[in-house]
Amino acid sequence: MTESAERVVGRLRTAFTSGRTRSIAWRRAQLLALAKMLSDNEDEILAALATDLGKPRFEAWAGDIGASVSEAEYLAKHVGSWAKDDSAPLPLPFRPGRASIRYQPRGVVLVIAPWNYPVYLLATPLAAALSAGNAVVCKPSEVTPATSALITRLAGEYLDPEAIVFVEGGVDETTALLEQRFDYILYTGNGTVGRIVAEAAAKHLTPTTLELGGKSPAIVDRDANLKQAASRIAFAKWSNAGQTCIAVDHVWAHRDIHDELVDRLVTEVRERYGINPRESKDFGRIVNERHTERIKVLLDRGGYDEIVLGGEIDIDARYIAPTIVTGTKPSAALMSDEIFGPILPVLSFDDIDEPVAHINASDHPLALYVFAKKHADGVLDATTSGGACVNDTMMQVFPPSLPFGGVGESGHGAYHGKWGFETFSHRRAIYRRPGFFVEPALAKAPYTAFKERVARFVY
Repeated sequence: MTESAERVVGRLRTAFTSGRTRSIAWRRAQLLALAKMLSDNEDEILAALATDLGKPRFEAWAGDIGASVSEAEYLAKHVGSWAKDDSAPLPLPFRPGRASIRYQPRGVVLVIAPWNYPVYLLATPLAAALSAGNAVVCKPSEVTPATSALITRLAGEYLDPEAIVFVEGGVDETTALLEQRFDYILYTGNGTVGRIVAEAAAKHLTPTTLELGGKSPAIVDRDANLKQAASRIAFAKWSNAGQTCIAVDHVWAHRDIHDELVDRLVTEVRERYGINPRESKDFGRIVNERHTERIKVLLDRGGYDEIVLGGEIDIDARYIAPTIVTGTKPSAALMSDEIFGPILPVLSFDDIDEPVAHINASDHPLALYVFAKKHADGVLDATTSGGACVNDTMMQVFPPSLPFGGVGESGHGAYHGKWGFETFSHRRAIYRRPGFFVEPALAKAPYTAFKERVARFVY
């Protein structure tokens, strides 16, 4: 980092204090510039994502570019109406008067992005922060260096450099940023680093949104549409080689349909990626050798009966085949940590209370997927998760009308659409009395028994 973290934050605070980020015109201009930046440089971004993650072109476009452009344009369209004061009703004792809520930008905010969707998970919180009128420091992930370097360069060309700064680097640079006083921090990543971010933020009493992860389960009951379930689990599990925070981590399958579901999952993999997924242009790679080794260790530690599909791992090539293991025990290593890779453990159950009990005994997941007719609402009522889908996967994230966020160990706070605008805004309560109003004697000392009776009646 050529400029110190202190100077970066100080420079942005000067820009924010000047008022340049507050106008709706500036916000819209920056949001549309962000969308244009991603659209204009699509081929370069796709190439960088392929270098860093081996992302298939369609997945990279849909998951990183298309979704980011859509979010930025949606915010640009609606920010004018969202930023208007909201009126609030007043009870009798506060009349005559008017009450309102004003959405004000928080100030200088920090967005720390992960590596698995290095464009989308940087651009969407950036867009939310801009829509609220903040100055923003963005920290892209050093684990995806090609994408980080490209996005940083493009940001300098398209976005307002006085109010939006990208800081590249690793642990040292992130640590230096976290030592500064921000007005809000949004971090996406794992729980270990999330705790570090929360601790650093607490020193300045800085509020945070933490988007973490967890072991997001899918439950497939005996009355589910198995073709639908297999297809949508396959999409969520093997897109981006399983490196998605809301991916299906593992599946609970009713014993009556367990074998058929597994057969259908195997068929889905072969239809999507062929007999040898390694040769498929549509199947990605693990981000680096260290993460490939980490996933291999989980598989090698056993705790399951059989590998029914896949199992091939090449550390140097960062390749792990789409893998399904059956007879998985709840105590297996694959069930202890978030897999964040293309290995799918399948567990069986006889009664829906079994997976529900396991979910409730574990940390709250970021996502929960239920494929069922009779018991779907019962599972939702009995469990807690950041978001959920019934008879689908991952679709709870994309509609701008829905908040995206975790709960407990999977994070706190939410954004997307208006939720993002509100997250990065301070809701300021404003009360106005008309100038002609004379304070009633009731409110003045000395307080008599009569005044107390009137006050009790009015309230």
